[in-house]
Amino acid sequence: MNTAEIWIIIIGLGIGTFLLRYSFLAREVAFPEWARRLLRYTSVAVLPGLVAPMVLWPEATGGAVDPARLGAAAVTVAAGIWARSTFIAILAGGVTFYTLLWAL
Repeated sequence: MNTAEIWIIIIGLGIGTFLLRYSFLAREVAFPEWARRLLRYTSVAVLPGLVAPMVLWPEATGGAVDPARLGAAAVTVAAGIWARSTFIAILAGGVTFYTLLWAL
């Protein structure tokens, strides 16, 4: 594929995504309570899908499992559950990751 084809695909997908989302926002839509309750968990469901490949098959190590990344992920989850704070979880995971990279 050449550069023009890639940009046409990116722009087309962007327009399609905008129109799909705008169709819900352009008019007053009353979501049922059960749908609103489920939508609260969307980010919680998507985030592990984005992070898991970077932890289990990191490109930096050629796809090999890395103990520093696994340890940092475990500490991040534990800190998030313990503190109930996203900031503290990210901070604990980052400090753990760089400490394990240095130590190992």
